[in-house]
Amino acid sequence: MTAETENDTEQLRELITRARVVLWDFDGPICRLFAGHKAERVAIDLVDWLEGRGLHGLLTDDERQSLDPHVVLRAVDRRHPGSDLVAELEERLTQEELRATSSAMPTAYADPLIRTWTAIGSRLAIATNNSPRVVRTYLDGRGLLPCFTPHVYGRTQNLHQLKPDPHFLRQALNAMGAAPAAALMIGDTPSDLVAANRAGVPFLGYARNERKAKVLREAGAESVVQSLGPVLEMLRAE
Repeated sequence: MTAETENDTEQLRELITRARVVLWDFDGPICRLFAGHKAERVAIDLVDWLEGRGLHGLLTDDERQSLDPHVVLRAVDRRHPGSDLVAELEERLTQEELRATSSAMPTAYADPLIRTWTAIGSRLAIATNNSPRVVRTYLDGRGLLPCFTPHVYGRTQNLHQLKPDPHFLRQALNAMGAAPAAALMIGDTPSDLVAANRAGVPFLGYARNERKAKVLREAGAESVVQSLGPVLEMLRAE
């Protein structure tokens, strides 16, 4: 074991053992929501829906071609904040996410890690840019909802609250009466890292491949794992 690996292991152990509250991002660390129901197709459908209403000019070429439904949603909200159009678009995205739950792929080791953390007395919450209805539907199907209830915080029609804004993290901490330093955020994107930093919450990056790990490290994440297996092992050993 190299000194660097030893340092990484010690840093990971400290993050895990210090956490009394664990805030999870949903899509990525807990499951791949769009594993069988492609997010790219959802984004294209949202763009088509807007264009079918004569609203082609609402999006730039880059936004139309982003293949990310959240990019489309945020773009419309920037131009028409709080409008009925945004509300309808957000509901359409929620319905697509709900459809995706039936083919979502659980992240390896996430289920036992969630159960283990709950069993040793840590409190868990979700802080996600997905719809809370979607999160509850998925967790209920896996028998995991009691591990989080009632602390599921996610997208509403107030889209300015989406990460990287720390709103959902602060909402969770306030509801649980937890200090930021006693919490841990597990996320898989730079926006999760930024939200955690703004909320003063230590961050553990989850990346399912080296490309995603590189993106997180370049964004400033100090602790990144490519599998939740070592986290589970460490927790059980403690």
